[in-house]
Amino acid sequence: MKTTAIVVAAGMGSRMGQAISKAYLPIAGRPLVLRTLDQVFLSQSVDSVILVVAGKDVQHCQALLEADSNLRGRPWVLREGGASRQESVYLGLQELAPDGEIVLIHDGARPFVSPTLIDRCVATARKKDAVVVGVPVRATIKVVSEHRQILATPSRDSLWEIQTPQVFRRGVIIEAHEWAARRRLQGTDDATLVEQMGQPVFVLDGEPTNIKLTLPEDLIFAEALIKAGRIP
Repeated sequence: MKTTAIVVAAGMGSRMGQAISKAYLPIAGRPLVLRTLDQVFLSQSVDSVILVVAGKDVQHCQALLEADSNLRGRPWVLREGGASRQESVYLGLQELAPDGEIVLIHDGARPFVSPTLIDRCVATARKKDAVVVGVPVRATIKVVSEHRQILATPSRDSLWEIQTPQVFRRGVIIEAHEWAARRRLQGTDDATLVEQMGQPVFVLDGEPTNIKLTLPEDLIFAEALIKAGRIP
């Protein structure tokens, strides 16, 4: 039962305030997208990778991947993304090989995911069909109105911050994307589409270091984790 990872790196990352796309910013000297691919390919469960990038970056990314010694001999495919993350994932799904039964979807901006976490997700998805990872929230969360009035304070006991990877049976995730497209529904992640379709999704314990790099401060924190030996 082969597993294909779709790594989504098609966003511009405008909140980084950089001239180049976020995926190619150096993290301790190595481009972000390459660090992410390093971790995915270290997994024992992933057979191949589909990398989805912005159209303007395809040529640059192709050259970057072909020149990288760590990726030599690795099975990867490069695909141009769409106008939204959801569209980019769907375009990545079009590249699946006929024998790819398990689909792992991961943010290209999460370069510190551990291979062990990936393997746990894939093993669980083979049994439960739809799995995400996350960590319980530690801060107090408020529901706030458009006028900035606090409406409710939900209990933290049932609140989780969801990460990627998110792993699905091939048929489940393709059906969810097509179901959402017919209804013109948008989800903030792939699990949302599966949930809205009525399919159960299960949560595994994620990792505190599996951070998503979004703001300039995140780059500082990422390099600090590497220097402290928290990340290989």
